[in-house]
Amino acid sequence: MWKEIPEKVSQEKITFDVRELEPLLSGPSLKLEPYKPEMAKLKDGSYLYIRPLEKEEVPKLLPFIKKLLDVDHDFYDIVGVRVYGELLGWYRNRLKDPYFMIGTINGKLAGFANARVMNNGIHISLHSMAFVRGLRVGAIMYYAKAKYAFEKLGAKEWWATYESYNGFKRWGLGMAQPSYPWPDVQHELGGAKVYYVTKEYWDLSIKEYLEQLVKTELVEPTPEVVEANKELIIPDSPVV
Repeated sequence: MWKEIPEKVSQEKITFDVRELEPLLSGPSLKLEPYKPEMAKLKDGSYLYIRPLEKEEVPKLLPFIKKLLDVDHDFYDIVGVRVYGELLGWYRNRLKDPYFMIGTINGKLAGFANARVMNNGIHISLHSMAFVRGLRVGAIMYYAKAKYAFEKLGAKEWWATYESYNGFKRWGLGMAQPSYPWPDVQHELGGAKVYYVTKEYWDLSIKEYLEQLVKTELVEPTPEVVEANKELIIPDSPVV
C-alpha cells in the first residue's frame, strides 16, 4: 500500500531488523507447566515411557512423519501432512502454545500426541498416533494429553475433531462427545465439526472411560525405565 504523507518528516525511509518483526509475528508464549514424564505398563509386559518432545528433536522426527504422506488409506496422508505442519509450525514459532508428547518403548518411538492452548479455557486436541499395533499405545497417548490438559494446565473445554472413522468411533462416539452447531463453530483442522468435553464431563465420566479403555495406569517412571528410554530411536518406517 502506498499513500502520500500528511507532514514533513526527517526520514522518508525506515528499515527494520527482522528480529524486531519476529515478536510481532510469533507473539508471546504462555508459561505452561511442563508435562512430567509418566509410564504405562503395556499388555505385553513392556513399558511405554511418555515424555515431552523436545523442540530440538523435531528435525529428527520430520522425515519419519513425512513418510505418512504417501500412505493412502485410513486418512494417514492427511493426518501426516497436518502433523508435519504442526511440528514445523512449532519449530518455526508459527504455532500458538502447543504441547507435544512422545511415547517410547526401550527408546524406540511408539506413539505421538499433541494439542495446543487456544486461550485460558479452551484447549485444541490435534492428533494422537501409534506406531506399534495391538498395545493400545494410541489410546494411552490420547489419555495422557487430555489428562495433562485438564488436570495440570487447567483446561475448561477440550475441542476435538476427527479425520478417521476409527478415531471418531473410539473418541467421538465412545466418549459421547456433544458437538457445537456447525458451521457456526468450526475446528481449526479444516473447519470440521467441534466435538467437546468440559472439565465437569471429564471429572464425571470421561476420565473413567479412558482409564477403562487403556486398561493400565499412568505412573511415575522408574529409574530403570528412564534409563532404557534415554536415547530416542526413530523407526525406519511407521507401522500403518
